Amino acid sequence: MPRFKEIAPEQMTEAQRDACAQLVAGKRGRVPPPFQALLPSPTLCTRAQLLGEFVRYESALPPRLSELAILVTARFWTAQYEWYAHAILAEKGGLDPKIIAAIAEKRDPTSLMQEDERTVYTFARMLHEQHKVDDATYGEAMRVLGERAVVDLVGTLGYYTLISMTLNVFEAPVPGGTLPLR
Repeated sequence: MPRFKEIAPEQMTEAQRDACAQLVAGKRGRVPPPFQALLPSPTLCTRAQLLGEFVRYESALPPRLSELAILVTARFWTAQYEWYAHAILAEKGGLDPKIIAAIAEKRDPTSLMQEDERTVYTFARMLHEQHKVDDATYGEAMRVLGERAVVDLVGTLGYYTLISMTLNVFEAPVPGGTLPLR
């Protein structure tokens, strides 16, 4: 049972209406669950959605790699809604379904990955699990991805940590009620 409910437009403050209008007018075209949960704080909602729009649509990482980073984050947090939404986008972005399944099942997918995917996966896992990245992993990421993409990767991991935490705390329901992660 979600811990948030959609606020009817007539019950919204002007700031909440503005936040919703920006989301609908932006690349998302709607107000998805994480932003419904953030809407009681319209400034946070607006600023989070702007960062999210950047890391999702304007990052130096191609969709295949940004969606991989998002899935690693969703799996780390067991963020059911985030996984549900982004597993589909990862496959559309070109990530091998076998990699997606391995991450969901907490199996090591690195033998299935291209070099840039292994780099993103290793970097993301290390940052989430150890709260830092060692010199070898950092150097590999700089070599394979480049400086801007490494910065964008850190931003993506941080942003989707916020979103995963939001979805988990406010218990965003997964459409159809199925929980894709165990």
